[in-house]
Amino acid sequence: MDLTLLGVGSTLGLGVYVLAGKVANDAAGPAVVLSFIIAAIASLFAGVCYGEFAARVPKAGSAYVYAYVAVGEVVAFVIGWTLILEFAIGTASVTRGVSTYVDNLLGDKILTFFNSTMPFDVPTLADYPDFFSLSIIIFVSCLLAFGVKESSIANNILTFLNLGTATIAVVTAAVYANSTGSTANPTNWVLPARPGVDAGGFMPYGIKGIIAGASTCFYGFVGFDCIATTSEEAKNPRRNIPLSIGLSLAIITITYTSIAVVLTLLKPYYELDKASPFTVAFGDMELDAIKWIVTIGAIFALTTSLLGSMVPLPRIMYAMAQDGLLFSGLARVNDFTRTPLVATAVSCCLSGVLVLLFDLEQLIDMMSIGTLLAYTVVCMCVLVLRSVAREKKNLTDRYTDMCAASAPGSKPLTLSRSVAALVNWERAGKPSALTSRVVAALVTVQTLLTLALCVVMNAAGDDLYADPASWLAYLLGLFVPLVVVVIMLGQQPQADVSHLSFKVPGLPYLPAVSLVLNLYLMAALDVQTWTRFAVWMVVGEFMYICVCRCNPLKQWRSKSEMTEEVFRGGGGGGGGGLL
Repeated sequence: MDLTLLGVGSTLGLGVYVLAGKVANDAAGPAVVLSFIIAAIASLFAGVCYGEFAARVPKAGSAYVYAYVAVGEVVAFVIGWTLILEFAIGTASVTRGVSTYVDNLLGDKILTFFNSTMPFDVPTLADYPDFFSLSIIIFVSCLLAFGVKESSIANNILTFLNLGTATIAVVTAAVYANSTGSTANPTNWVLPARPGVDAGGFMPYGIKGIIAGASTCFYGFVGFDCIATTSEEAKNPRRNIPLSIGLSLAIITITYTSIAVVLTLLKPYYELDKASPFTVAFGDMELDAIKWIVTIGAIFALTTSLLGSMVPLPRIMYAMAQDGLLFSGLARVNDFTRTPLVATAVSCCLSGVLVLLFDLEQLIDMMSIGTLLAYTVVCMCVLVLRSVAREKKNLTDRYTDMCAASAPGSKPLTLSRSVAALVNWERAGKPSALTSRVVAALVTVQTLLTLALCVVMNAAGDDLYADPASWLAYLLGLFVPLVVVVIMLGQQPQADVSHLSFKVPGLPYLPAVSLVLNLYLMAALDVQTWTRFAVWMVVGEFMYICVCRCNPLKQWRSKSEMTEEVFRGGGGGGGGGLL
């Protein structure tokens, strides 16, 4: 229950009160319900990939550890460094949201005080240093430092309050949506067309609007992956992490779709307020008590999102420091609290600096790029690791293999045999060194083709729906080879995973679909987001060279050692087993 509520709380943030109204107004109309369902399916595809890795590798670090096991140190550092930025910005932005909501309840007294006493006059910085937000970060960091069990209790309470508030809003809206003689009735799903604006009905903006709405709704599901960062503090992580991911996604999907249904029935979709649709709608209906309940519920939602952003950050730092990719002090676990105390303090400082100095509105997309990159790498890693032949570190075993390969009757590795291996012509039943290399090459080609296809689809823009014929040749020229490569992957032998508590179904097709969805959303991000991401990665490269390559005392686990750990079971729950 702790793990499931951690995932629900970190995902059902302010979006539960904002996202449905914004997408209905801007993109999809009443069909925002379908947008949420599509986004939920896309998130589920990524979630099952996380579930298999959690069953394989019950270690703190989430996508960072998964990448280390499957593809090695360099890619793992890139993912870990990206996740640090994602969760730090997520913490800072959510804290700003809490501060803004509280300030609104107080009549903007915080804003007025700091703007008059210590304003910033620098365009790239915030309007004022938000010390109230900083105090929230410090308080939550102390809570997390004291112990994961105590912080999970607080998260559970806040998440139940958040779900209770959402239930009150849904039930109230459903009751009034069925009343007669008011604007709140089922006819809001079949409104007449507005000439020159939309086509009316349930899908006023057509399929294009539903897909565009799904792209926005997808970000409402970001956050469930924080469950995977707590593996070393979970009881029976091989079973409970995958189960919690599935349960949290189910609860999140039901909540979002319920809110989308009643909200679009409550008022015409084009009259919904984009910033606070429930609050404004209940205010217009003179339901002041419900309006205040929803407003306070939004604060609960933001607080649980804050916990969901702050729990993973020190654990990713801890996992990277364990492997020598960050300073060793970050890997220290306090004997009393059994938490990474130093990493928690550094996370607090990093998020505190961001929330004090920067206007975070321009950095929100950075959270998305980090999450989508992590999802992409996890999908690729599932494909690679399923085809890996067990690595043998014993030199005697390696010598035996070499002798067997050169013995009479063995097949030499020729060009024709290598080409035939692309479709597993020899019908090998188990992965070998050859099939593992083939899968690695095919996954690389698949990723490049998928990226090119997504870039072309984003370049086509509205023409993809208005004039698809002009782009058909480009799309087919990339889509057909992509399908061929995925089919080739499906012919490759896979390792025995019958011992795992959870495994990805439909491999390699389900991860292939997830890869398309993730890269399509990444390609849609603006140039400024990619520029800021590039600057962060340059800083990370400098850190990697200084800490890792120029440190003679560094001792890290090789990829082969970590892979061997996976194949022999990966250890138990680790940590305190508190969640």
